[in-house]
Amino acid sequence: MVSKDIEQGKTCAILSYLLIGIIWYFADDKMRKNAFAKYHVKQGLVLLIVWVVIWIISIPLFFLFWLFWIIEIVLLVLMILGIINAVNNKKAPLPIIGQFAKIFTF
Repeated sequence: MVSKDIEQGKTCAILSYLLIGIIWYFADDKMRKNAFAKYHVKQGLVLLIVWVVIWIISIPLFFLFWLFWIIEIVLLVLMILGIINAVNNKKAPLPIIGQFAKIFTF
């Protein structure tokens, strides 16, 4: 049986890996009180920050484009894993980067 908290925050949790859920979470008081949505928003936020940092680093190092393509594919896989976890009602951290989500205290 799925708890009411998970059921109410599931859509936001899924969308949190696509930025829309992060915006929704901060714009909606009801979502900010939802622990399931909060967990996945934190994971999605870490993924977004890593993606932006990698993108910024890749600009001056454009000659290593093949390396950044591999990193982008890894980040895409992590995003898909996060979405799968949210769909399956799981609170599992993303491999490699998920542990950094605990730095957020909202």
